[in-house]
Amino acid sequence: MKFNNPITVGDLAKKVNGKVIGNSATLITGLNEIHRVEKGDVTFCDNSKYIKAAINSAASVILINEACEAPKGKSLIVVQKPFQTFSDLSKELRGDYHSTASVDPSAKVGSTTRLFPGVVIGKGVTIGEHCIIHPNVTIYDGCTIGNNVIIHSGTVIGADAFYYQRTPNGYNKLHSSGTVRIDDNVEIGAGCTIDRGVTSETMIGAGTKIDNMVQIGHDTVIGRNCLFASQVGIAGVVTVEDDVILWGQVGVQKDLTIGKGAVVLGQSGLAKSLEGGITYFGSPVREAREKMKELALIKQLPDIIRELRG
Repeated sequence: MKFNNPITVGDLAKKVNGKVIGNSATLITGLNEIHRVEKGDVTFCDNSKYIKAAINSAASVILINEACEAPKGKSLIVVQKPFQTFSDLSKELRGDYHSTASVDPSAKVGSTTRLFPGVVIGKGVTIGEHCIIHPNVTIYDGCTIGNNVIIHSGTVIGADAFYYQRTPNGYNKLHSSGTVRIDDNVEIGAGCTIDRGVTSETMIGAGTKIDNMVQIGHDTVIGRNCLFASQVGIAGVVTVEDDVILWGQVGVQKDLTIGKGAVVLGQSGLAKSLEGGITYFGSPVREAREKMKELALIKQLPDIIRELRG
């Protein structure tokens, strides 16, 4: 997420009552959580396990709760609660998105697009031409929908990311200030949920088709011409390359990549990245033919045991 105007590290430190370690004149141009940071961004780290990842990331500035030496080319801002400070900044950047109108006056909807009864469209939404938005679809503020997109009844686009910090007193929520972008010629089934990015975009590539009851987590990037069957669940910060097929009830863990042209058969569970151009099956997932052989061998185990016992 980019600032309207760049701000120096020193000015940001004053704003959040923090102490600068490093160059206070460095310009900050954006705000992003660790998985989507770019040069010029500020990110946060409040757990010693992730300090190395934060320092080695592309971020120019890190909100941190422990004073340490600033790496070359980076600045640190020491604050008491980096998670909360980052969340407050994110909330401020997103601004007020409350609206009482079914279709907010600030939304831009193509003249050839059809909106059915019960559709709710938030502030700053852009919808292209020749789209069909079926009854009771909700599109939260700031989302962008391309041309020739079909969204079926009951789908929610742009709900908050499922992103919490666990504390002894419960869970602190990281405010979601990102958005969702859906490219041209996408069709999304009924009852789907596509969460907004935490500070970046959740993206659905052109030509992708999504069945009913599919969940796509925050900051996930879906490529072009993918096909997802019903009850697929994809966690946050996943990259799905072009032409991937996920059949029914496939579950995908966070922060991994599925290569171009991969096919994952129904009820499989993905815990690591997959190479493209291969068909997979199982939980944990393996190349489908090898997994089928393994299951066939497992079925023979009772007979083998009986033979060994004589």
